[in-house]
Amino acid sequence: MKVILLQDVKSLGKKGEIVDVSDGYARNFVLPKKVGVEATPKNLNDLKLKQQNDAKVAAEQLAEAKALAEHLEKSSVTATLKLGEGGRAFGSIGTKEIADLVKKQLSLSIDKKKVLLREPIRGIGTSKVGIKLHPEVTAELTVNVIEEKK
Repeated sequence: MKVILLQDVKSLGKKGEIVDVSDGYARNFVLPKKVGVEATPKNLNDLKLKQQNDAKVAAEQLAEAKALAEHLEKSSVTATLKLGEGGRAFGSIGTKEIADLVKKQLSLSIDKKKVLLREPIRGIGTSKVGIKLHPEVTAELTVNVIEEKK
């Protein structure tokens, strides 16, 4: 019996796949536990329509991410850092601070986990920071660090 999986099943396959299982396995496990439905023409058509809709939504999300990346590339944020004797910095600017700066200065909500920063910024100057907006889109944001006035 051909079955369309509604969720990932370890020994069968991934969600959305059409797999061939024995009639007993389908009657006793797949259908009662609602991990799959019989591959009737109606269900196959529904699956096809759902896959087309998912592809359309994914394309829209990619376009939005590219537009946001373009906006971020043109923008920059300014952070302040307290300096001590000899120009040594007190503290650093990490991913959380960068996400907060983007929210305050650019009015964009970005998760701190999406900020690609190998190590915190510990000096005055300009730095380029990567922000992962989509699995295929990464934007470069300019972070200007200035000395905090006493």
